[in-house]
Amino acid sequence: QIFDAPGNRASMENSFGHVAHCVCYVMVGVVKDNISLSDPEFHKREMTLMASRNATALDFEQVMSAISAKMIPISRLVTHRTGLADAVTMLPNWAHDKGGLIKAMIEIT
Repeated sequence: QIFDAPGNRASMENSFGHVAHCVCYVMVGVVKDNISLSDPEFHKREMTLMASRNATALDFEQVMSAISAKMIPISRLVTHRTGLADAVTMLPNWAHDKGGLIKAMIEIT
């Protein structure tokens, strides 16, 4: 699985040529422009493409306020945790064994 946050139109348009076969590519970089992606590269690699939500600063402020006001049950949503040192091992495990997984968190201390 690949998590990419380029935020650059040219980088996003050229990214398929750098993805291995049969992976899930999560594109979290958001640009305001239209982008064109290579259909032959997409199909040749048999990848799954996922994207993030185009949230605004106001969206994040509202979510942070709701979390601070205890309106969101974080303890029930975060079902898996790991530290940064173990993330390389845990991410592939979580990608394949999703039993009970709602939200996974990598804690950086």
